[in-house]
Amino acid sequence: MNTPAPPTPPASSEPVRLLIVDDDPLVRAGLTLMLGGGQGIDIVGEGADGNEVEELVERLRPDVVLMDIRMPVMDGLTATERLRRRPDAPEVVVLTTFHADEQVLRAIRAGAAGFVLKDTPPARIVDSVRRVAAGDPVLSPAVTRQLMARAAGGGHGDRADRTERARRRFGQLAEREREVAVAVGRGGSNAEIAASLYLSVATVKTHVSRILAKLELNNRVQIALLVHDAGLLDTDDERGSHLG
Repeated sequence: MNTPAPPTPPASSEPVRLLIVDDDPLVRAGLTLMLGGGQGIDIVGEGADGNEVEELVERLRPDVVLMDIRMPVMDGLTATERLRRRPDAPEVVVLTTFHADEQVLRAIRAGAAGFVLKDTPPARIVDSVRRVAAGDPVLSPAVTRQLMARAAGGGHGDRADRTERARRRFGQLAEREREVAVAVGRGGSNAEIAASLYLSVATVKTHVSRILAKLELNNRVQIALLVHDAGLLDTDDERGSHLG
């Protein structure tokens, strides 16, 4: 089912520097052709395997890496984990052929800001890259829940343990920070969270930064996953809003 793309963030004065990593040369060529003419996108390089990523990032300084999950020497998951350990790491958007795949979830837990399917229309991929560069992860609450359910096949005990661990982590947060975290998990943008909690947008941003620091998380997607782990969302949150 096709859903309208979310509004694209305003273009900055500088184009988004994009690195494409995929082991299939035809996929790389197709993505370069499709995205090279995209408004505000500057493709600074290509990689054929995850083991090339750190050197390419060091040399090319991309803002965003569009990363295939399945590659023969070093997969996109391992490359994402290594890349996101860097203090100056670019954002990562993973490429996949599956809508709800355990490896996608693992990549997001490792710090990827979202994912796009390989058959996604070019305009939506451009929009996703630009949103991630602007700090807006591209993963809907519905898809987050789908990924969580797919990865939670270890039985009730495993899920209960994960919920308990997540709730203990949330115990580190002040009350207002917990409210902001749950709002992030529900898919609210900073402006929407500010309106619902009667805060300024700047205050919401400050709370999000503190949440990330206290919980040692990379981005808003990881906040949302932890909210899901803790079971803090109502069942009626299956709405079409987007994180960020």
